[in-house]
Amino acid sequence: MLVSSDQPEAEAGRSSAPAGAAASLGLFAAALLAFVSIGAALPVLPSYVRGPLGSGDLAVGIVVGAFAVTSVVCRPLAGRQSDRRGRRIVLVAGSLSMALGGALYLFAGSVPSLVLARLFVGAGEGSVYTAGATWAVDLAPEGRRGMALGLFGLAVWGGLSLGPLAGELLRSHVGYDAVWALTAALPALGALIAMRLPEPRAGRRAEPGHAESWVPRAARRPGAALALANFGYAALAGFVVLALKSRGIGGGATVFTAFAVAVFCSRLVLSRVPDRAGARRTAAAAGLLEALGLALIAASGSLGAALAGALIVGVGFAMLFPSLALMVVGEVGEDSRGSALGAFTAFFDVGVGLGAPIAGLIASLAGYAAVFYIGALAALGTAGLALLPAASEAGGRAAAAEQRRPAPARGC
Repeated sequence: MLVSSDQPEAEAGRSSAPAGAAASLGLFAAALLAFVSIGAALPVLPSYVRGPLGSGDLAVGIVVGAFAVTSVVCRPLAGRQSDRRGRRIVLVAGSLSMALGGALYLFAGSVPSLVLARLFVGAGEGSVYTAGATWAVDLAPEGRRGMALGLFGLAVWGGLSLGPLAGELLRSHVGYDAVWALTAALPALGALIAMRLPEPRAGRRAEPGHAESWVPRAARRPGAALALANFGYAALAGFVVLALKSRGIGGGATVFTAFAVAVFCSRLVLSRVPDRAGARRTAAAAGLLEALGLALIAASGSLGAALAGALIVGVGFAMLFPSLALMVVGEVGEDSRGSALGAFTAFFDVGVGLGAPIAGLIASLAGYAAVFYIGALAALGTAGLALLPAASEAGGRAAAAEQRRPAPARGC
C-alpha cells in the first residue's frame, strides 16, 4: 500500500492548527489579565491620592501620567529584546513588572512611592503589549495578520472596559487594598499562562545590534500617522463632555461610551478588512472616517449628533491601528518584527501625550469646537500619510526607472 509523501505534512498542518489556536487564546488571556489590572486602578488612583494620601489635583495628574513615561521608553526596548531573546520571556517579564507595581501599591504611603509603582506598571505594560502583538502576528497565517492584530487589541479594550468596573466595585465594597491585590494578582496569573505557551519561531532570532535604529524606517510613517490620529482620541477623551456641556447638552459621558463600544464591535465584525482590502487603503479610509466623525462632533447641536459622530470615529479608530501595524509588519522580516512594532506602538503614547496638552491649549484659545476641527484635520493627515507609497515601493520604482533610463552616449 502506497502512502502519499505529503501525508505527514498534511497531518502536521491539521495538528498545528489547534495548537496555534490554543496558543493564540492563551496569549489573549494573558494580555487581557494584564489590561484588566491596568483598568482596575484607573478610577481608584485619583480618589486614593486625594483621600488617604491627602494630596491635590496636581499630584493626581503626576501619578496617573507617570505610567506613560516608562511605557513609551520600554516599547522599543521590549521589541528589540523580543527579537533577540524571544516573545515569551519579554511578555512574562512585563507581566511580572506589572505585578510588582501592583504589590507596591499596597505599600505606597506617599505620592513618590505611588509614582514608583506606576513606573513599574508602565514598563510592564509597554513590554506586554509589544511582545504580545508581535507574538500574535507570529502565530497568524500571512493572510490573517491584520485580523490577528485587531483581535489582540480586543484584549486591551476589553481589559480597559472591565477593569474600571471591577476596581470601583472592590474599592466601594472591600477597600483600596483589595484593588491593589487584584492589580498584583492578575498580571502574575497572566505570566503563569504565558510561561506555558510554545515559543513561536524560536530558531529565527535577531543577533545583538541587528536593529537598524531605535525607530526603524518601517515604523516611521505609520507611526506618524498613528500619532496624528491620536490627537483626535485625546480630544474626544478630554473634551467631549466639556464641549457638550458648554452647549447645554447633557449625557456627554455616553459619547465616549459609544466610541468604546464602536471600537470593540468593529474589531470583531471588521477584523478581516485590513487583510482583504489592503493595509494602506484601510488605513486611509479609517483616517477619513475619524475626520468625518470628529467634524460631526464639532458641529453637533444635540446629543444624538454627537453620538453619531462618536460611533463613526470609533469605527475608524478600530480599523486604524491594525491596518497601520500591518503596514509595518509588511516592511520587515521575522527577526526584526518586534523592534519595528515596538517603535510603532510608542507613537501611540507620543500622540496622546502631546495631543492632550495641545488640545487643552487650543480649547483655551479658540474654544472646544476648534479642538475637534483640528483633530479632524490631523486625521486627514493620517489618511494622506497612509496613501503614500512605502519606502520599499518607492525604492523599487526608483530602481526600475533607473534601469529604463537610456545609457548616455559615449564620445570618442
